[in-house]
Amino acid sequence: MSRATTSRTWFLTGASRGLGAHWAEAILARGDRLAATARDKAALASLSERYGDRFLPLQLDVRDSAAVRDAVRSAEVTFGGIDVLVNNAGHMLIGAVEEVEEEQARAQMDVNYFGALWATRAVLPGMRERRAGRILQVSSLGGLVAYPALGIYQASKWALEAMSESLATEVAAYGIHVTLIEPVMFPTGLTAASPQARQDPAYAHARQALYAGAGAGGLTPGDPAATAEALLALVETPEPPIRVLFGTGGLGALRTEYSGRLAGLEQWDHVARLAQGKPSGS
Repeated sequence: MSRATTSRTWFLTGASRGLGAHWAEAILARGDRLAATARDKAALASLSERYGDRFLPLQLDVRDSAAVRDAVRSAEVTFGGIDVLVNNAGHMLIGAVEEVEEEQARAQMDVNYFGALWATRAVLPGMRERRAGRILQVSSLGGLVAYPALGIYQASKWALEAMSESLATEVAAYGIHVTLIEPVMFPTGLTAASPQARQDPAYAHARQALYAGAGAGGLTPGDPAATAEALLALVETPEPPIRVLFGTGGLGALRTEYSGRLAGLEQWDHVARLAQGKPSGS
């Protein structure tokens, strides 16, 4: 991977494993500066040894809003500003809605949604002042389609989708671009590293439907390392999209999902009209 002419400063959460680990390597190999976070900073030691003062490792629990602000401030002081924020930290809670415990549901939202929200808010003042910046939110195909046994995980991603779409319109006037990355299927070990809900036999069918649906939907696991090249290409794009799929098979799933939604709404349009009531004065 050749060094690009424009050097950037990145802030990447969840950099110690999965897609984040591949992205951290690619960002630094490109010649850029990187502030990277992990819950255990020791997991980033090898990057510190190889890249020296172009790399700032930060220990961070993204659920702590004050710690997130401090981490962003440290990166800005060290590197003079943040050009690209990548909100990648997250976990995937598998479980039917009734199976998930209250603290598990709150933790899922705290990491996947609020963690991204705190980091986003922390970088915005500097980006607005410089009138430039990229915010990349790592969502999921599950941020656009909901599957059984993933309801709470996908709720966190749907919240991220809505916030980010509104944000994109709010900050466009300042030269800030917001993009939702929608990974389709990659073997990153995310499931094994994530907390799991208790399994109630009453919902065995939901778990079976989840795994059967993934296979029947034509979703083929992609190469996690290849996503790094896609990430860098996305940042080089002058006018990036609000959403982009990483991996194949997602378009077919989305065509089925959205055509089904529209068909259902059209089928029940008579109820929508009933709720509307008669025009005033008629």
